[in-house]
Amino acid sequence: MSVEVFVDTNLLYYANTDSPDPRHGQARKLIETLWNEPGKAAVSVQVLQELHVNLIRKSKLSPADSSRRVRDYLAWKVIDNDRSLLASAFDVQERWKLSYWDSLIVAAAQRSGAPILWSEDLADGQRYDDVKVVNPLRAA
Repeated sequence: MSVEVFVDTNLLYYANTDSPDPRHGQARKLIETLWNEPGKAAVSVQVLQELHVNLIRKSKLSPADSSRRVRDYLAWKVIDNDRSLLASAFDVQERWKLSYWDSLIVAAAQRSGAPILWSEDLADGQRYDDVKVVNPLRAA
């Protein structure tokens, strides 16, 4: 099965935390669908690093509890940060005038082969060559 969606940090954060905010429940359901279809989802090392830091800082999880949750996502396709991804992110940043961190997410999504990038931070509907940003929480 080919990768269908690259998941940005916010969706994983919402799925791993509790809040009355409807985005949390919606994100949990979305992420659950990805677990039900192995091979469908991708993340990057950057996404997993950001998730770990946010679970500790914002949600006050212990580093051990956070790392247990984050390690689960190592079962997905994980895009490593390496020299060529760094270079690709520079190109994305220059071409589309994004922040460097957003450029790194877009470059990782492109490398994953996923046609869809789930993100709350990037412009919904924006295309970056073969990758289209979709905010699946926009109705929440």
